Amino acid sequence: MRALVAPGQGAQKPGMLGPWLDLEGARERLERWSELARVDLIAAGTTASADQIRDTAVAQPLLTAAALLSFEAVDQPFDLVAGHSVGEFGAAVIAGVLTADDAISAVGARGRAMAECAAAQPSAMAAVVGGAPDAVLQAVQRAGAWPANFNGPGQIVAGGSEAALARLAELAPERARLVRLDVAGAFHTPLMGQAEHALRAALAGAPVETARLPLVTNRAGVAMTNGHQIVESLIQQVTRPVRWDLVLEAFAARQVTAHLELAPAGVLTGLAKRGLKEAAREKVSPGAPPNQTEENPDERTARGSGQE
Repeated sequence: MRALVAPGQGAQKPGMLGPWLDLEGARERLERWSELARVDLIAAGTTASADQIRDTAVAQPLLTAAALLSFEAVDQPFDLVAGHSVGEFGAAVIAGVLTADDAISAVGARGRAMAECAAAQPSAMAAVVGGAPDAVLQAVQRAGAWPANFNGPGQIVAGGSEAALARLAELAPERARLVRLDVAGAFHTPLMGQAEHALRAALAGAPVETARLPLVTNRAGVAMTNGHQIVESLIQQVTRPVRWDLVLEAFAARQVTAHLELAPAGVLTGLAKRGLKEAAREKVSPGAPPNQTEENPDERTARGSGQE
């Protein structure tokens, strides 16, 4: 059993599209997707700085484009697909639920709306690394924040106002430490309510198909093929936590033996080392077969996996 996964915001890197531009028709597709997303994806993926692609409105369609282009280099069968946060849009395209154009257009609207929410009400995210899960969740609640990402054993990401995260730092349980994430706002919390409405409107007219293979949603870690249920999950995850821990549990229950990560690979591979220990962990590389990796789930993984 093989699983194909797409990373989310926080995984982006300067120049990340450069290796994929030699694919046949890649520039033409990126030009069309740029119009749909209202972002110059070629510039964002080749010459833009780390600060420029940190912009939520840029990062989200850029990551979706990277996942879709790198998927063309996958030359082996797989049985399940999943995506972390915005990565789930790429997974939905690969599963045949949405077209690439509709997904890119919706992600562009999603990114703009989430950026607007973050600007309207300043907020932030922090990974709580270590500590007993129940104690961490109690501290998050007491601080007035929300759990935004459950990334696997030993890592819960909290989102909320700056004041709430300051209180969380004071309330952090024993053997836990906070790692502030380089994201623009408290994604996957109720503070993104207007963005959820915007995404629902953006997807309202998109044709939806039954998935060709199961997509394990990051809302509940459930394998789905019903296209409308998958799209509803995509919409709801804007204001609700990403349960990547449940995705990894679903992979383990289905006896996944290979975990293949699309570009820009690394973050989910690190999480799989902790949460899916027996599976081979591979990354999609341009012009070459996927390479097995032994990346450690270190602080870089914590920073990247807050994602959006």
